[in-house]
Amino acid sequence: MKTSTDKAKNLPDTAGSNPKKKGKSLPSKFLVRLAKFVWTTLWHLMMSQLAPRDRSGAYIRPASQFRNFIGTETGNPYQPEAGRYRLFVGLSCPWAHRTLVVRAIKGLEDAIAVSIVAPSPNEGIWMLEEEWEGCHTLPELYKLARPDYNGRSTVPVLWDEQTKTIVNNESAEIIVMLNSQFNEFAANPTPDLYPAQLQEKIDQWNKKIYHSVNNGVYRCGFAQTQEAYDLACDELFATLDEIERVLATNRYLCGDSLTLADVRLFTTLFRFDAVYYGLFKCNRHRISDYQNLGAYLRELYQLPGVAATCSLEQVKQDYYGNLFPLNPGGIIPSGPDLSSLLEPHGRDKSKVCH
Repeated sequence: MKTSTDKAKNLPDTAGSNPKKKGKSLPSKFLVRLAKFVWTTLWHLMMSQLAPRDRSGAYIRPASQFRNFIGTETGNPYQPEAGRYRLFVGLSCPWAHRTLVVRAIKGLEDAIAVSIVAPSPNEGIWMLEEEWEGCHTLPELYKLARPDYNGRSTVPVLWDEQTKTIVNNESAEIIVMLNSQFNEFAANPTPDLYPAQLQEKIDQWNKKIYHSVNNGVYRCGFAQTQEAYDLACDELFATLDEIERVLATNRYLCGDSLTLADVRLFTTLFRFDAVYYGLFKCNRHRISDYQNLGAYLRELYQLPGVAATCSLEQVKQDYYGNLFPLNPGGIIPSGPDLSSLLEPHGRDKSKVCH
């Protein structure tokens, strides 16, 4: 007859182990394929609403619709005046950020007011932080300006408080006006960011940088085919490499003078390592990996008034928190650390050469 000790010897040794609990098994191949098909289909549908595409899957940015100019010409209804115009901007938007940078550089804070909008994560529209002329959303503001308007409601918006309408919603044109049309009201009228002798060169840089860098990061992030992404990514980094070489001998893009070309590049560079590098798959190099581009970014960030226009936390919140097709979980990364932008840049030496 076996004793209890003998019986124990015949039992399997389960000490220190955790027997498997019954539960759901891994999805079958059919479920995996079904889930992938449904998600891919929904992703393309959501992306088509977020980012219009052509037949190749490449992102197409719609054109702005309000294109009037402020000027002193006889008969122009939009004359330069202090206190008459207002900018509506989203702090995360690089296009709107351009207008804030030029406003700061020229010292136009007292002449041109600013209203802040923020994206609604559920409605997909810009919401005004404070009610304006009975409007709570940017689409309502657009409808106030033009009741029959059915296009996209984007920032920045240059608003005329006298006629209660939108003067212009194209950032490239707004910054030209801010540079030249309000000098008599500017605290710092001296810098001309679009001088006549450099305009051709500035325009050349603007055209190249818009296509491959400013809009190029979006063409990477919003690409809906591998082919479209590869093309956009190649063009993006080819242009960044070219700029890196130019900045080895030039302090700024067009020589020794800060211009609108630098402003237009800066707002993309500021967002690059924090957002475009990861979320938009622009991850061949960070801007901080470039010796000259990295120092150039630090110099522009350290210009008087510019840092105050930069809100990295709002940038991360809006990109990671609201671009659901690119970040379904909505998790917002903790970095990067902005203190690196305050390190010495060395761009003010008599000869820039590395």
